[in-house]
Amino acid sequence: MGRIIHFEIHVDDMERAKTFYGEVFGWRFEDWSEFAGMPYFGAVTGDEKELGINGALMQRQSAPPEVNQAVNGYACTMGVEDYDSIEAKILDQGGKVAMPKSALPGMAWQGYYIDTEGNIFGIHQPDENAK
Repeated sequence: MGRIIHFEIHVDDMERAKTFYGEVFGWRFEDWSEFAGMPYFGAVTGDEKELGINGALMQRQSAPPEVNQAVNGYACTMGVEDYDSIEAKILDQGGKVAMPKSALPGMAWQGYYIDTEGNIFGIHQPDENAK
């Protein structure tokens, strides 16, 4: 089976991206640049005993995504406990709304955002009462 085990977020400004994801989601970063041969920081997204995967921020190798272009790669979605407080952090740290919060009836709240590097990502709060 081809289970996802790692992700990479392409960034223009490594420090800005580390600040964004660190402040919004509490991620920690480890410098793996020596192994990658370019600016590359491993993203520790949570405790090993929790469901989820770790990934990395890597230096973008081409032009950033254009505003309003269609997603041309994977969009990662982060599970959150308090949608509204995480959205506030996203906006406070320079992120923008791509698709506002909406209900997945009987399941969750879901929305999509643009990070400081122009990448789209989602947040998802389970809630059986969402409608």
